Amino acid sequence: MPMTPRAGLEVDDSLAAFIETEVLPDLDLDTDRFWSGAADVFARFAPENRRLLAIRDDLQARIDAWHAERRGRPYDVPAAASFLREIGYLADEPAPFVIGTRNVDAEVATLAGPQLVVPGLNARFVLNAANARWGSLYDALYGTDALGDLPAAGDYNPERGARVVARAKAFLDQAVPLAEGSWADFDDPSNGIAMRDPGQYVGRSEKSRLFRHNGLHIEVVFDPAHPIGRTDPAGISDVILEAALSTIVDLEDSVAAVDAADKTAAYRNWLGLMKGDLAETFTKGGERLTRTLAPDRTFTASDGSTVVLPGRSLLFVRNVGHLMTTPAVRLPDGSEAPEGILDAIVTSLIACHDLKRQGRFTNSRTGSIYIVKPKMHGPKECAFTDALFDAVEDLLALPRHTIKVGVMDEERRTSANLAACIHAVRDRIVFINTGFLDRTGDEIHTAMQAGPVVRKGDIKSSDWIAAYEARNVAIGLQCGLSGKAQIGKGMWAAPDRMAEMLDQKAAHPKTGANTAWVPSPTAATLHALHYHQTDVFALRDAIAARPVPGLEALLTPPLASGRNWSELEIAEELDNNAQGLLGYVVRWIDQGVGCSKVPDIHDIGLMEDRATLRISSQHMTNWLLHGVCTPEQVDAALLRMAAKVDAQNAADPLYRSMAPDPANSLAFQAARALVFDGVSQPNGYTEPLLHAFRRRAKGEA
Repeated sequence: MPMTPRAGLEVDDSLAAFIETEVLPDLDLDTDRFWSGAADVFARFAPENRRLLAIRDDLQARIDAWHAERRGRPYDVPAAASFLREIGYLADEPAPFVIGTRNVDAEVATLAGPQLVVPGLNARFVLNAANARWGSLYDALYGTDALGDLPAAGDYNPERGARVVARAKAFLDQAVPLAEGSWADFDDPSNGIAMRDPGQYVGRSEKSRLFRHNGLHIEVVFDPAHPIGRTDPAGISDVILEAALSTIVDLEDSVAAVDAADKTAAYRNWLGLMKGDLAETFTKGGERLTRTLAPDRTFTASDGSTVVLPGRSLLFVRNVGHLMTTPAVRLPDGSEAPEGILDAIVTSLIACHDLKRQGRFTNSRTGSIYIVKPKMHGPKECAFTDALFDAVEDLLALPRHTIKVGVMDEERRTSANLAACIHAVRDRIVFINTGFLDRTGDEIHTAMQAGPVVRKGDIKSSDWIAAYEARNVAIGLQCGLSGKAQIGKGMWAAPDRMAEMLDQKAAHPKTGANTAWVPSPTAATLHALHYHQTDVFALRDAIAARPVPGLEALLTPPLASGRNWSELEIAEELDNNAQGLLGYVVRWIDQGVGCSKVPDIHDIGLMEDRATLRISSQHMTNWLLHGVCTPEQVDAALLRMAAKVDAQNAADPLYRSMAPDPANSLAFQAARALVFDGVSQPNGYTEPLLHAFRRRAKGEA
């Protein structure tokens, strides 16, 4: 690819042009000084980045050898803990401390509500997510299985509509009760609405009344001319909920960004969000539509003053981790630059448009930049990120700790040293979040040589999972995150199963977590109901008073000691893993789709990204290593499931079948490599192989 020399760096032409013609001109930053400063950041941090990755490899090699020597013996947790401390895997606990983060927006610090994660390469999805701050409860209930069944195809069903209205008004009775009677009987808004708690009333617009409960807003829309409002005694046509308080624009697990063109496209979407001018035109139902960012919402309070509420989620950007490099920039020695360092520089540079209030809208009202940093291993890697963000702030002349960090607690060494990790970023941390999927992949890989793990479905009930989730909240509260930062829970991966989500995800606020991930704007609207059911902040004192769970359960891997599975059970497990693996990889390699709703082996659509892929591939690798299955059984499962995945994608005109010629299918060969080369992949990550095969696919195209 054509490269442009800049301050000793070689920068891809398209990326250089994007930064110099689209990003820098409005920021009063001299181009030469920017590139010189960027080159200094790479010179300072690239060698340390490589050294930290070498430490990861060394620790894993020692752990592998320790497990291999003891294979066949009962797992000895105290001995394992002693060994991990001896090699530096377990760090010393810091003295008690409270984080010092300042200038944090309320959506993160003092409110509780859903959080969306959206692929940064898809502008339409990004806009949908950013606009998911507000969602129609009527639409979410009518259009999903939230009521227990799905709507029938065809015209509007009045009977179902009545059930939706009844459910929504029952919610209003619970969240914003009237002084007398039920919302179901309310029939005259003309003389005002008498509330049991008048303080819940916030204001009004021409057609609506706005209320607040547990910090979240509820807008009741009155429109007697609307088809729904015409049938309602009070003319209520909808109930609008404040839903996705925040959204993570993802440059990592949910995107397939393997070269400068991909990176520049993702950065351009982030720029459009920060400037407020991102737009996407598309065809839906035969109609040409253009989507843009939603404006703020304005209401009039009882005293005549104006109430302005954000129309969009507060936006984070998720950078990549420390592992990968990118051909978008080459260092003076000719090597690819660490991608995470490039992300830190460019995403922060772009966010300066928001800080300088140069866009149509404001993202952070407190003047902060929010970056989620994934896949860090332990406190030294967190400290590296803290120092890197210091350097980027200096490069961009930003006050110290303008750049905030969200720490993904998704790797075993971070979980085991969480307090020390928080301490390393204590003045900029705004977020800790459990990520069950990546965390499970790392659990399998770390204990790869210890023995075969239990079946994938059984891992969810392992002791370490419960300890992991409980420790995350307990340690976060102990370190003073409440009122200053988010404590979050992971994703609901079945976007078509909202009734199950309403049942199961109600548990997340009850843990004391003030956010949890959802896969769609509709899911965000429904998940918002849980934060009305549970006042998260009212629970935290009691939760914080409980002792922090110890390390013993956390350090117990999910090994299948003495278990012999039948041939049928082994085949079922291999088929399940192989189907999920191929269903995701084929879109990643052939079409560059990093996150999508992929039918599982039972044809149920699940949101898949690299985290789910990491589990499936590492699980098969583990069973292969320990002789639970043979290479022939793995290959047979992959071939069976290639045919199934081909059939599931038969209606996609862009799809390339795998089963007829697997030897010449890059997607099939990538999936196979993830299993057969899984032991040697750094920490079990899928990115190195995926990137290599995707680049080949793009080259062939």
